[in-house]
Amino acid sequence: MTAPAHVRVLIAGGGTGGITVASWLRKLSSRLEIAIVEPSPFHDYQSGWVLVAGGFIPPEDTRRAERDVLPPEVELIQSKVMGFDPHHNAVELIGGHRLTYDVLVVALGIELNWSAVQGLAESLGRHQVTSIYGRRTASYTHHCFEAFRGGTAVFTQPATAIKCGGAPQKIMHLAHQRFEQRSGVGVNTRTLFCTAQASLFPVRAYSDKMVEIAARHHSEVRYHHDLVAVDGPAGLATFRVREPGHSERLETIPFELLHVVPPMSAPPVVAASPLAIQPAEGEPAAASGGWVEVDPHTARHVRFDNVFAIGDVGSFPTAKTAAAVRMQAPVVAANVLAVLEGRHLDPGYDGYSACPLITSDHAVMMVEFDYSKQPVSSFLVNPVKERWFAWLLERFGFPWIYWNRMLKAQPHEAGYLKPFEGLARRLGLMRWQA
Repeated sequence: MTAPAHVRVLIAGGGTGGITVASWLRKLSSRLEIAIVEPSPFHDYQSGWVLVAGGFIPPEDTRRAERDVLPPEVELIQSKVMGFDPHHNAVELIGGHRLTYDVLVVALGIELNWSAVQGLAESLGRHQVTSIYGRRTASYTHHCFEAFRGGTAVFTQPATAIKCGGAPQKIMHLAHQRFEQRSGVGVNTRTLFCTAQASLFPVRAYSDKMVEIAARHHSEVRYHHDLVAVDGPAGLATFRVREPGHSERLETIPFELLHVVPPMSAPPVVAASPLAIQPAEGEPAAASGGWVEVDPHTARHVRFDNVFAIGDVGSFPTAKTAAAVRMQAPVVAANVLAVLEGRHLDPGYDGYSACPLITSDHAVMMVEFDYSKQPVSSFLVNPVKERWFAWLLERFGFPWIYWNRMLKAQPHEAGYLKPFEGLARRLGLMRWQA
């Protein structure tokens, strides 16, 4: 299909954020001209890859054709954004095609930098080196768990921002359970969680609970450990250790299984553009992170009034999750229309994000919070607790909600679900809050 020369609303990226905001725009304005630029013919439910790794669902359940999840009468331009020119309301696509817009929504997600760890790209998917941050390697992770016969299992988390901050621990807890189930047949396991961070989670109440869960599973947690090199054939992982008050050092840990969360960053095409956060004077460009610089409540760019961002690519100071996208999308859509119609913007996004932390195949802690960095709950219960019903939601509810509610812009209030919405309204409550 030949790309048009101009569209009213252009969405760069057809992942979770791009599809969801397109659906909200179509819901709010049935005749609005909308186009999505997306190179992939497929759309993946990436949150489902941990369920694939755990052996709960087949990988095909996490993928659909991109065209099948598009809202009605939204044009799909199967190309790739190669550059942004917001000063002239234009983007450049592969082949030099230039496309102009009235309003731009950037939804390009986050870049996974496998090559930033020496030897990782060569070892990944072999030698018991794996990751749930890829469709193919999610299946290989399940194979690794089944093939594991004891020894040291290492799980990593990088220093950078990542998709779903709880995911590195989710997969470790599922692995622990698999190994424990085979402990009677000679599986002697040591589990290490090596994180470059100073804590297990930025919200203290959840972090403290995560420490307790790791201790219950006899998992050793090592802070300030950033993976820098992998030797798959030799089974060696090397970390840069930067402990406060100590000199920087390298530490090499032998492993029988290594699960890696790669360093992540803003897509290079965004980081190199005028849309990126501007570094402070004298600061290198990389120090700013390269994210699209937006107002955290309206999602509008701070320098370009007709540009918005949604999801991982934005500079929102909260966790990068599908739950955040779900709450951002109606705000972004309403504000896009406000710009087109010359109205005031709605500062309606409060930083809500969530990550269901799987702790076993029958328990999940529903990690929900907002810009206050305090626990909140869409279910009017204390969220700092593992619950069976939350596991049922993670296993059965959320995949259905993703395909049938979220991507189709079905109305919601706070969080993933409001099972007691009527009662909550009568009581004047929206969420449980600490």
